Amino acid sequence: MEIPQEAYERHHTVGQKAAEFVANTVGSWRYIIVQSALILFWCLLNVSAWLYHWDPYPFIFLNLVFSVVGAYTAPLVMMSQNRQDEIDRMEAHNDYMVNQKMEQEIHIVMDHLEAQNTALQLIFERLERFESSGDSESRKPR
Repeated sequence: MEIPQEAYERHHTVGQKAAEFVANTVGSWRYIIVQSALILFWCLLNVSAWLYHWDPYPFIFLNLVFSVVGAYTAPLVMMSQNRQDEIDRMEAHNDYMVNQKMEQEIHIVMDHLEAQNTALQLIFERLERFESSGDSESRKPR
């Protein structure tokens, strides 16, 4: 049986690979730290006037940049989540199929055990009859 992740990887498109990369990158502490450092650097350069003020204090341009980044990041993360949902559905189906097969095998084993139980019961009954007939014959006077 093939692993769902591997089956899905064979049909991985460029867009899905990009979505996975973005979701893995944006969902990391490295991204948060780098983004925070860039924001701090942006604000320091604009407040201190070391360079030309391309984005004065209310940082409207920075807000626009965040909006654009968010507008592209959110759908890519959702695409990655949809891909993971599809993999989860495939895994759930595989689990269901394995459970069905195991249920069939358990029924076979239970039938076999019941047949053994019946055979042992017959043997036990015959032994009891044999012992009881043997006891009655041993009590007879010779």
